[in-house]
Amino acid sequence: MSLNSAANSEVDAPVSASPAIAGRSPRQIAWSRFKRNKVGMVAAGISIFLLSASLFAPVVCKLLGINPFDLNLDGLDTSGIPRGKYAGFSLDHPLGLIPGTGRDLLAQLLYGSRISFMIAIVTTFTSLTIGFFVGIVGGYFRGRVDGYLGRLTDFLLAFPAFFMIVALSEPMVGRIEQAGIAQGNGARIVFLIIFLSFFGWPGFSRLIRSQVLSLREREFVTAAQAMGASRRRIIMKELVPNLWAPVIVVVSLSLPGYLAAEAVFSFLGLGVQPPASTWGILLSNATRFVTVMPSFFLITSASLVIVVLAFNLVGDALRDALDPRADK
Repeated sequence: MSLNSAANSEVDAPVSASPAIAGRSPRQIAWSRFKRNKVGMVAAGISIFLLSASLFAPVVCKLLGINPFDLNLDGLDTSGIPRGKYAGFSLDHPLGLIPGTGRDLLAQLLYGSRISFMIAIVTTFTSLTIGFFVGIVGGYFRGRVDGYLGRLTDFLLAFPAFFMIVALSEPMVGRIEQAGIAQGNGARIVFLIIFLSFFGWPGFSRLIRSQVLSLREREFVTAAQAMGASRRRIIMKELVPNLWAPVIVVVSLSLPGYLAAEAVFSFLGLGVQPPASTWGILLSNATRFVTVMPSFFLITSASLVIVVLAFNLVGDALRDALDPRADK
């Protein structure tokens, strides 16, 4: 009797429920990895703040009571240098005045960043679009198509892009103006976007092609082919969704590169021209006053360094977060 009751009690005893295993999507896993990267989180916050300040530059300037077009000549001495002990720094002008013109430096940086960010963003996505298409076509179809596209990519990568842009800047800007596409600085912006994209897409193409060559041999692609799926469906439903991780990383790392490229060409006088403002133009002006007013050069160069470094750190953090081997 005691044995039966003991057996019955063991059978009737409630089995302790095992803790539920909560499944997480790849997006949630990547986000949890990204949050653990404190440097990446700080860099992402700085990047978002700088992008927002650039996008809403008119609103920010209005709130701060500064204007990028006002000539505060009363704040300059007879040699064009800001008066006072602190190079024009004040509550009215938080980063001081620009020598020679008396314009507010903070307002100029905010408005100049709009042009720099616009060129960098448009160039990045133009290069990505072309490279994405060429890389998928070459990687999936392979054979002769891949051979032709590969030779074209190698040909463009062999070009000295910097010297080509320098040599063709003035004649191509003139052609753009004659065609009525844009005039003045608009034509120079179009030129930079076209040529930076033209020489930038081969790098994207090679990355996408290598990813597609790996993905097309996976089981899910083979299964889709066995089920009679069309090439278009395989590309759009099986390949493209698995390419977003490397694309996001490349975009985050390419954007600061194009920001720096725009600054270099504007610094050399090949990009946007005054009275418009970009980081390159401000740096070019700052070099003329580096001995008499070093703060102008230091603030301008530091702003560019901070932006480029922040985006690079975000790209590194995204690369680590999207790496499936990160937790191993």
